[in-house]
Amino acid sequence: MFITSTLVLWIIAVLLVLAVFLPLTKLPYGAIQGLAFPRAQFLGAAVVCGLLFIVLHRGPAGIAGAVLMGAVVATHAGYIIKFTPLGRRQSLGATQALRDQPRRHISLLSANVKMSNRAYDRLIDLIRARAPDVVMAIEVDADWIAALKAALSDDFAHWVEVPQDNGYGLCLMSRLPLEKTEVRDLVTQDVPSIRTGLRLASGEKIRLFVVHPEPPVIDHDTIGRDSEIALVGLEAAEDALPAIVSGDLNDVAWSTTTRRFQRLSHLLDPRVGRGFYNTFSATMPWMRWPLDHLFHDKRFRLIEMERLGKIGSDHFPMWFKLALAETPAEGDKLDVADAQEAAETKRMIRSEQKRNRAPIGGDWEQG
Repeated sequence: MFITSTLVLWIIAVLLVLAVFLPLTKLPYGAIQGLAFPRAQFLGAAVVCGLLFIVLHRGPAGIAGAVLMGAVVATHAGYIIKFTPLGRRQSLGATQALRDQPRRHISLLSANVKMSNRAYDRLIDLIRARAPDVVMAIEVDADWIAALKAALSDDFAHWVEVPQDNGYGLCLMSRLPLEKTEVRDLVTQDVPSIRTGLRLASGEKIRLFVVHPEPPVIDHDTIGRDSEIALVGLEAAEDALPAIVSGDLNDVAWSTTTRRFQRLSHLLDPRVGRGFYNTFSATMPWMRWPLDHLFHDKRFRLIEMERLGKIGSDHFPMWFKLALAETPAEGDKLDVADAQEAAETKRMIRSEQKRNRAPIGGDWEQG
Protein backbone atom coordinates (compact mmCIF):
# COMPACT_ATOMS: atom_id res chain seq x y z
CA MET A 1 0.00 0.00 0.00
CA PHE A 2 2.80 2.40 0.93
CA ILE A 3 4.68 1.65 -2.29
CA THR A 4 1.52 2.17 -4.35
CA SER A 5 0.72 5.54 -2.72
CA THR A 6 4.31 6.67 -3.18
CA LEU A 7 4.25 5.74 -6.86
CA VAL A 8 0.96 7.52 -7.44
CA LEU A 9 2.22 10.64 -5.67
CA TRP A 10 5.40 10.73 -7.75
CA ILE A 11 3.44 10.20 -10.96
CA ILE A 12 1.25 13.20 -10.06
CA ALA A 13 4.36 15.22 -9.21
CA VAL A 14 5.96 14.46 -12.57
CA LEU A 15 2.77 15.42 -14.39
CA LEU A 16 2.66 18.72 -12.50
CA VAL A 17 6.26 19.42 -13.46
CA LEU A 18 5.47 18.73 -17.12
CA ALA A 19 2.42 21.00 -16.92
CA VAL A 20 4.72 23.82 -15.77
CA PHE A 21 7.43 23.52 -18.36
CA LEU A 22 5.75 22.25 -21.55
CA PRO A 23 4.04 25.61 -22.30
CA LEU A 24 7.43 27.31 -21.92
CA THR A 25 8.67 25.42 -24.98
CA LYS A 26 6.42 27.73 -27.09
CA LEU A 27 5.49 24.73 -29.25
CA PRO A 28 2.22 25.82 -30.92
CA TYR A 29 0.06 22.81 -30.11
CA GLY A 30 -3.22 22.95 -28.24
CA ALA A 31 -2.28 20.04 -25.99
CA ILE A 32 0.80 21.99 -24.85
CA GLN A 33 -0.31 25.63 -24.82
CA GLY A 34 -3.62 24.69 -23.22
CA LEU A 35 -1.65 23.66 -20.13
CA ALA A 36 -0.97 27.36 -19.48
CA PHE A 37 -4.66 28.00 -18.80
CA PRO A 38 -5.13 26.33 -15.36
CA ARG A 39 -2.00 27.69 -13.68
CA ALA A 40 -3.94 28.59 -10.53
CA GLN A 41 -5.43 25.08 -10.38
CA PHE A 42 -2.03 23.47 -10.94
CA LEU A 43 -0.57 25.70 -8.24
CA GLY A 44 -3.17 24.46 -5.77
CA ALA A 45 -2.56 20.85 -6.77
CA ALA A 46 1.20 21.29 -6.28
CA VAL A 47 0.64 22.71 -2.77
CA VAL A 48 -1.43 19.66 -1.82
CA CYS A 49 1.09 17.30 -3.39
CA GLY A 50 3.97 18.98 -1.54
CA LEU A 51 2.15 18.67 1.78
CA LEU A 52 1.51 14.98 1.11
CA PHE A 53 5.23 14.44 0.53
CA ILE A 54 5.97 16.05 3.88
CA VAL A 55 3.26 14.22 5.82
CA LEU A 56 3.36 10.76 4.24
CA HIS A 57 6.95 10.31 3.13
CA ARG A 58 9.54 11.44 5.62
CA GLY A 59 13.20 11.26 4.75
CA PRO A 60 15.22 12.35 1.70
CA ALA A 61 12.59 11.25 -0.85
CA GLY A 62 9.84 13.20 0.88
CA ILE A 63 12.03 16.29 1.17
CA ALA A 64 12.99 16.05 -2.50
CA GLY A 65 9.34 15.77 -3.53
CA ALA A 66 8.33 18.71 -1.36
CA VAL A 67 11.14 20.87 -2.76
CA LEU A 68 10.18 19.92 -6.31
CA MET A 69 6.55 20.88 -5.65
CA GLY A 70 7.75 24.11 -4.07
CA ALA A 71 9.51 24.95 -7.33
CA VAL A 72 6.32 24.19 -9.26
CA VAL A 73 4.32 26.47 -6.96
CA ALA A 74 6.88 29.26 -7.31
CA THR A 75 6.88 29.00 -11.11
CA HIS A 76 3.10 29.19 -11.41
CA ALA A 77 2.97 32.02 -8.89
CA GLY A 78 5.52 33.96 -10.91
CA TYR A 79 3.11 34.00 -13.85
CA ILE A 80 -0.16 34.73 -12.11
CA ILE A 81 0.72 36.83 -9.06
CA LYS A 82 0.75 40.05 -11.05
CA PHE A 83 -2.93 39.44 -11.81
CA THR A 84 -3.71 39.95 -8.14
CA PRO A 85 -3.65 43.11 -6.00
CA LEU A 86 -0.05 42.19 -5.17
CA GLY A 87 1.03 43.14 -8.69
CA ARG A 88 1.82 46.62 -9.91
CA ARG A 89 -1.00 48.01 -12.02
CA GLN A 90 -0.40 48.55 -15.72
CA SER A 91 -3.63 50.44 -16.34
CA LEU A 92 -3.96 53.53 -14.17
CA GLY A 93 -7.23 54.60 -12.61
CA ALA A 94 -8.91 57.76 -13.83
CA THR A 95 -8.42 60.88 -11.76
CA GLN A 96 -11.45 62.63 -10.35
CA ALA A 97 -10.97 65.42 -12.88
CA LEU A 98 -11.19 62.89 -15.72
CA ARG A 99 -14.15 61.12 -14.11
CA ASP A 100 -15.93 64.46 -14.16
CA GLN A 101 -15.63 64.64 -17.97
CA PRO A 102 -18.26 62.12 -19.17
CA ARG A 103 -17.92 63.21 -22.79
CA ARG A 104 -14.46 61.59 -22.77
CA HIS A 105 -15.76 58.28 -21.38
CA ILE A 106 -16.62 55.05 -23.16
CA SER A 107 -18.39 52.06 -21.59
CA LEU A 108 -18.16 48.63 -23.20
CA LEU A 109 -19.95 45.35 -22.55
CA SER A 110 -18.37 42.22 -24.03
CA ALA A 111 -20.29 38.92 -24.03
CA ASN A 112 -19.56 35.55 -25.58
CA VAL A 113 -23.18 34.41 -25.75
CA LYS A 114 -22.50 30.76 -26.73
CA MET A 115 -24.28 30.32 -30.04
CA SER A 116 -26.55 27.45 -28.93
CA ASN A 117 -27.71 29.45 -25.90
CA ARG A 118 -31.19 30.82 -26.63
CA ALA A 119 -31.72 32.81 -23.44
CA TYR A 120 -31.75 36.03 -25.46
CA ASP A 121 -33.62 37.99 -22.78
CA ARG A 122 -30.86 37.51 -20.20
CA LEU A 123 -28.35 39.42 -22.29
CA ILE A 124 -30.94 41.93 -23.48
CA ASP A 125 -31.98 42.69 -19.89
CA LEU A 126 -28.34 43.08 -18.89
CA ILE A 127 -27.70 45.52 -21.74
CA ARG A 128 -30.75 47.56 -20.81
CA ALA A 129 -29.71 47.65 -17.16
CA ARG A 130 -26.14 48.71 -17.89
CA ALA A 131 -26.81 50.97 -20.91
CA PRO A 132 -23.28 50.68 -22.36
CA ASP A 133 -22.01 52.84 -25.18
CA VAL A 134 -20.75 49.75 -27.02
CA VAL A 135 -21.81 46.09 -26.93
CA MET A 136 -19.69 43.31 -28.42
CA ALA A 137 -21.69 40.08 -28.78
CA ILE A 138 -19.61 37.06 -29.77
CA GLU A 139 -20.66 33.66 -31.21
CA VAL A 140 -23.87 35.09 -32.64
CA ASP A 141 -25.84 33.54 -35.47
CA ALA A 142 -28.72 35.03 -37.45
CA ASP A 143 -31.26 34.16 -34.74
CA TRP A 144 -29.19 35.93 -32.09
CA ILE A 145 -28.86 39.08 -34.16
CA ALA A 146 -32.57 39.06 -34.98
CA ALA A 147 -33.41 38.85 -31.27
CA LEU A 148 -30.98 41.63 -30.36
CA LYS A 149 -32.24 43.93 -33.12
CA ALA A 150 -35.88 43.32 -32.25
CA ALA A 151 -35.26 44.44 -28.68
CA LEU A 152 -32.45 46.99 -28.99
CA SER A 153 -32.62 48.64 -32.40
CA ASP A 154 -33.95 51.86 -30.87
CA ASP A 155 -31.18 51.94 -28.25
CA PHE A 156 -28.19 51.63 -30.57
CA ALA A 157 -27.91 53.70 -33.72
CA HIS A 158 -24.95 51.85 -35.22
CA TRP A 159 -24.71 48.10 -35.89
CA VAL A 160 -22.11 45.81 -37.41
CA GLU A 161 -23.68 42.40 -38.01
CA VAL A 162 -21.58 39.34 -38.84
CA PRO A 163 -23.89 36.35 -38.24
CA GLN A 164 -22.27 32.95 -38.68
CA ASP A 165 -23.37 29.44 -37.84
CA ASN A 166 -19.88 28.17 -36.99
CA GLY A 167 -19.50 29.83 -33.58
CA TYR A 168 -17.45 32.78 -34.88
CA GLY A 169 -20.23 35.30 -35.53
CA LEU A 170 -19.91 38.87 -34.22
CA CYS A 171 -22.29 41.73 -33.54
CA LEU A 172 -21.17 45.23 -32.61
CA MET A 173 -23.77 47.69 -31.30
CA SER A 174 -22.82 51.29 -30.62
CA ARG A 175 -24.44 54.49 -29.45
CA LEU A 176 -21.30 56.31 -30.61
CA PRO A 177 -20.74 56.99 -34.33
CA LEU A 178 -18.65 54.44 -36.19
CA GLU A 179 -16.19 55.35 -38.94
CA LYS A 180 -14.35 53.33 -41.59
CA THR A 181 -15.64 50.01 -40.28
CA GLU A 182 -14.08 46.84 -41.69
CA VAL A 183 -15.04 43.19 -41.21
CA ARG A 184 -12.07 40.98 -42.05
CA ASP A 185 -10.96 37.36 -41.91
CA LEU A 186 -7.48 38.30 -40.77
CA VAL A 187 -5.83 34.89 -40.88
CA THR A 188 -8.29 32.01 -41.19
CA GLN A 189 -11.26 32.03 -43.53
CA ASP A 190 -14.63 32.33 -41.72
CA VAL A 191 -13.00 33.61 -38.50
CA PRO A 192 -13.95 37.29 -38.72
CA SER A 193 -12.87 40.32 -36.74
CA ILE A 194 -14.07 43.92 -36.70
CA ARG A 195 -11.92 47.05 -36.97
CA THR A 196 -13.63 50.39 -36.65
CA GLY A 197 -13.21 53.97 -35.59
CA LEU A 198 -15.43 55.49 -32.92
CA ARG A 199 -16.07 59.12 -32.16
CA LEU A 200 -16.51 59.95 -28.49
CA ALA A 201 -19.01 62.58 -27.36
CA SER A 202 -16.01 64.91 -26.95
CA GLY A 203 -15.35 64.59 -30.69
CA GLU A 204 -12.12 62.64 -30.22
CA LYS A 205 -11.59 59.52 -32.32
CA ILE A 206 -10.45 56.11 -31.08
CA ARG A 207 -9.90 52.70 -32.68
CA LEU A 208 -11.69 49.50 -31.67
CA PHE A 209 -10.73 45.94 -32.63
CA VAL A 210 -13.21 43.15 -31.82
CA VAL A 211 -11.68 39.69 -32.07
CA HIS A 212 -12.55 36.05 -31.47
CA PRO A 213 -9.72 33.81 -32.68
CA GLU A 214 -9.81 30.04 -32.62
CA PRO A 215 -9.51 28.10 -29.35
CA PRO A 216 -6.63 25.76 -28.53
CA VAL A 217 -7.66 22.12 -28.87
CA ILE A 218 -5.70 18.98 -28.10
CA ASP A 219 -5.50 17.64 -31.67
CA HIS A 220 -4.67 20.89 -33.50
CA ASP A 221 -1.97 23.52 -33.55
CA THR A 222 -2.54 27.05 -32.23
CA ILE A 223 -0.84 28.93 -35.06
CA GLY A 224 -4.11 30.40 -36.37
CA ARG A 225 -5.04 31.80 -32.97
CA ASP A 226 -1.50 32.99 -32.25
CA SER A 227 -1.22 34.67 -35.66
CA GLU A 228 -4.52 36.52 -35.40
CA ILE A 229 -3.75 37.84 -31.91
CA ALA A 230 -0.27 38.92 -33.03
CA LEU A 231 -1.55 40.60 -36.21
CA VAL A 232 -4.08 42.66 -34.26
CA GLY A 233 -1.28 43.67 -31.92
CA LEU A 234 0.88 44.85 -34.80
CA GLU A 235 -2.01 46.82 -36.31
CA ALA A 236 -2.87 48.45 -32.98
CA ALA A 237 0.74 49.57 -32.53
CA GLU A 238 0.82 51.14 -35.99
CA ASP A 239 -2.56 52.88 -35.69
CA ALA A 240 -2.53 56.64 -35.26
CA LEU A 241 -5.62 56.50 -33.03
CA PRO A 242 -5.69 55.33 -29.39
CA ALA A 243 -6.67 51.68 -29.65
CA ILE A 244 -8.82 49.23 -27.71
CA VAL A 245 -8.64 45.50 -28.44
CA SER A 246 -11.43 43.43 -26.93
CA GLY A 247 -13.18 40.09 -27.25
CA ASP A 248 -12.82 36.43 -26.44
CA LEU A 249 -9.15 35.82 -27.25
CA ASN A 250 -9.35 32.12 -26.34
CA ASP A 251 -6.16 32.71 -24.41
CA VAL A 252 -5.22 33.52 -20.83
CA ALA A 253 -3.59 36.78 -19.82
CA TRP A 254 -0.33 35.17 -18.68
CA SER A 255 0.31 32.98 -21.74
CA THR A 256 3.23 33.18 -24.14
CA THR A 257 0.87 34.35 -26.91
CA THR A 258 -0.77 37.15 -24.94
CA ARG A 259 2.51 38.40 -23.51
CA ARG A 260 3.87 38.58 -27.06
CA PHE A 261 0.72 40.46 -28.09
CA GLN A 262 1.43 43.08 -25.43
CA ARG A 263 5.05 43.42 -26.54
CA LEU A 264 3.88 43.96 -30.13
CA SER A 265 0.89 46.21 -29.41
CA HIS A 266 2.20 48.28 -26.48
CA LEU A 267 -1.33 48.06 -25.01
CA LEU A 268 -2.12 47.80 -21.30
CA ASP A 269 -4.02 45.07 -19.46
CA PRO A 270 -6.31 46.49 -16.74
CA ARG A 271 -6.39 43.10 -14.99
CA VAL A 272 -2.75 43.44 -13.98
CA GLY A 273 -2.63 44.48 -10.34
CA ARG A 274 -6.38 44.09 -9.89
CA GLY A 275 -7.52 40.48 -10.29
CA PHE A 276 -8.13 37.52 -12.58
CA TYR A 277 -11.73 38.39 -13.52
CA ASN A 278 -12.18 34.82 -14.77
CA THR A 279 -14.81 34.65 -17.50
CA PHE A 280 -14.70 30.96 -18.45
CA SER A 281 -16.15 28.61 -17.41
CA ALA A 282 -19.41 30.00 -16.07
CA THR A 283 -20.63 26.44 -15.52
CA MET A 284 -17.57 24.88 -13.81
CA PRO A 285 -16.40 27.00 -10.84
CA TRP A 286 -13.38 24.78 -10.25
CA MET A 287 -12.06 25.37 -13.78
CA ARG A 288 -12.05 29.10 -14.43
CA TRP A 289 -9.60 31.42 -16.13
CA PRO A 290 -9.65 34.80 -17.93
CA LEU A 291 -10.46 34.38 -21.64
CA ASP A 292 -12.46 37.55 -22.39
CA HIS A 293 -10.16 40.56 -22.48
CA LEU A 294 -9.77 44.24 -23.07
CA PHE A 295 -6.42 45.88 -23.76
CA HIS A 296 -6.07 49.62 -24.22
CA ASP A 297 -3.75 52.41 -25.29
CA LYS A 298 -1.80 54.32 -22.63
CA ARG A 299 -4.01 57.36 -23.16
CA PHE A 300 -6.94 55.57 -21.54
CA ARG A 301 -7.56 55.44 -17.79
CA LEU A 302 -9.74 52.84 -16.11
CA ILE A 303 -12.95 53.94 -14.41
CA GLU A 304 -14.71 50.59 -13.93
CA MET A 305 -14.10 46.91 -14.64
CA GLU A 306 -16.49 44.17 -13.56
CA ARG A 307 -17.34 40.58 -14.34
CA LEU A 308 -21.11 40.44 -14.75
CA GLY A 309 -23.66 37.74 -13.99
CA LYS A 310 -24.58 34.62 -15.92
CA ILE A 311 -26.51 34.94 -19.18
CA GLY A 312 -26.96 31.25 -20.03
CA SER A 313 -23.56 31.06 -21.74
CA ASP A 314 -20.42 29.21 -20.70
CA HIS A 315 -18.77 32.67 -20.45
CA PHE A 316 -19.46 35.52 -18.07
CA PRO A 317 -19.85 38.95 -19.71
CA MET A 318 -17.35 41.70 -18.92
CA TRP A 319 -17.98 45.40 -18.29
CA PHE A 320 -15.39 48.12 -18.85
CA LYS A 321 -15.55 51.87 -18.55
CA LEU A 322 -12.60 53.95 -19.73
CA ALA A 323 -11.74 57.63 -19.98
CA LEU A 324 -9.53 59.11 -22.69
CA ALA A 325 -6.86 61.38 -21.22
CA GLU A 326 -4.91 64.00 -23.13
CA THR A 327 -1.53 62.35 -22.53
CA PRO A 328 -0.24 58.77 -22.22
CA ALA A 329 0.00 57.34 -18.72
CA GLU A 330 3.37 57.15 -17.05
CA GLY A 331 2.70 53.83 -15.39
CA ASP A 332 4.19 50.37 -15.62
CA LYS A 333 6.87 49.99 -18.31
CA LEU A 334 5.96 47.30 -20.83
CA ASP A 335 8.45 45.04 -22.54
CA VAL A 336 8.65 45.83 -26.25
CA ALA A 337 9.21 43.30 -29.04
CA ASP A 338 12.61 43.54 -30.68
CA ALA A 339 13.17 43.48 -34.44
CA GLN A 340 13.84 39.74 -34.50
CA GLU A 341 10.62 38.87 -32.66
CA ALA A 342 8.59 41.18 -34.89
CA ALA A 343 10.09 39.67 -38.04
CA GLU A 344 9.51 36.09 -36.85
CA THR A 345 5.94 36.95 -35.95
CA LYS A 346 5.25 38.44 -39.38
CA ARG A 347 6.65 35.32 -41.05
CA MET A 348 4.33 33.15 -38.93
CA ILE A 349 1.33 35.30 -39.89
CA ARG A 350 2.11 35.21 -43.63
CA SER A 351 2.59 31.46 -43.56
CA GLU A 352 -0.68 30.86 -41.72
CA GLN A 353 -2.63 33.16 -44.05
CA LYS A 354 -1.63 30.92 -46.97
CA ARG A 355 -2.98 27.78 -45.29
CA ASN A 356 -6.39 26.71 -46.60
CA ARG A 357 -8.43 25.04 -43.87
CA ALA A 358 -11.73 25.23 -42.01
CA PRO A 359 -11.94 26.97 -38.62
CA ILE A 360 -11.39 24.87 -35.52
CA GLY A 361 -14.63 23.77 -33.85
CA GLY A 362 -16.91 25.11 -36.53
CA ASP A 363 -19.45 22.34 -35.83
CA TRP A 364 -19.35 22.38 -32.02
CA GLU A 365 -22.56 24.38 -31.65
CA GLN A 366 -24.60 22.40 -34.16
CA GLY A 367 -27.57 20.43 -32.89
